[in-house]
Amino acid sequence: MKNSINLAGAYIGIIIGAGFASGQEVLQFFTSFGIYSVLGIVVATVLFAFLGMQVTELGSSLQTRSHKSIIDHLCGRHLGRVVDVIITFFLFGVTVIMIAGSGSIFEEQFGIPSIVGAAIMTILTIGTLLLKVDKIMSIISAVTPFLFIIMIVIAGYSFFTSNLSFSEIIASSSKETAATGNWLMGSLLYVSYNMTAGIAMLAVMGGTMKSKKEAGMGGILGGIGLGVLLLLINMGMMSDLKSIEGVSMPTLYLANEISPWLGNILSVVLLGMIYNTSVGMLYAFTARLVPSETKNFKISVIVVGMLAFLASFVGFIKLVGTVYPLTGYLGFVIIAALIISWVRSKTKKRALHAEVAK
Repeated sequence: MKNSINLAGAYIGIIIGAGFASGQEVLQFFTSFGIYSVLGIVVATVLFAFLGMQVTELGSSLQTRSHKSIIDHLCGRHLGRVVDVIITFFLFGVTVIMIAGSGSIFEEQFGIPSIVGAAIMTILTIGTLLLKVDKIMSIISAVTPFLFIIMIVIAGYSFFTSNLSFSEIIASSSKETAATGNWLMGSLLYVSYNMTAGIAMLAVMGGTMKSKKEAGMGGILGGIGLGVLLLLINMGMMSDLKSIEGVSMPTLYLANEISPWLGNILSVVLLGMIYNTSVGMLYAFTARLVPSETKNFKISVIVVGMLAFLASFVGFIKLVGTVYPLTGYLGFVIIAALIISWVRSKTKKRALHAEVAK
């Protein structure tokens, strides 16, 4: 059970970093639909648990060491190449969003120009990959429990101190901030792009576990944990939806409404998770193009890092509303392949049991 819990924590950490804790993603894909956002979160939780279980179990069965082997297994050689390109593109896109997001935090919380904050994150990310400072990333991953605690405080405070009545909170919605046309598509897209970002690391983590059952349980627990965190963030933002429209970091705004020191703590936690994700995504993208053991890898890291910095000028909110939905639609291919793989495995088991029974 301990291994399952550790895997669940890592699963949550990966998805949070890919686009979660700022609140902007939750706002666009869930909160904007008002009370229907709760239904969207239920759907997302079930999918996160099921898909997490499926990826980790496959990783354990195949003893996966990279996302390519599991993608080839799911999609075949030809479609696998297309999916591999999708994942590779998204790795760069998430790096850009993380850099842009760090710029927004520096500007909104500390009054430092966003370009300076983005430059600091870019330099730290490139520097870490050049120096191979692995321990820093593992330390920062430990901030996930603190994020849960802060979100509980924010959600509880915002909900119980809101000027709106319970019926007004339920009725609140905002089509202007929505990333898609309806709550169900928003939920599906959210899960899709997050799994596109997380499948690479999740498959590898599953591959480190010998017990398929333990690996699968880790995926299920991680999915449930993500659902709880989604609900907490959503509750807090539904209580003050009008105030957070147009704000880059809604959760940070709500934290500052409670206390500046809570805002500062959340800023540090968010920057830590952004840094962790930025390093992981930039490494994975560059290593997919240039082998990490070669001399050209470090040069490529610098070039790609600078390109990501320049691309971040598009703006955090616009990037989230463009890159994530686009990748979400493409990621449906991966989800479909995972579901088909699960159905096939169940069919084979039933056929095997039927033969044994004869």
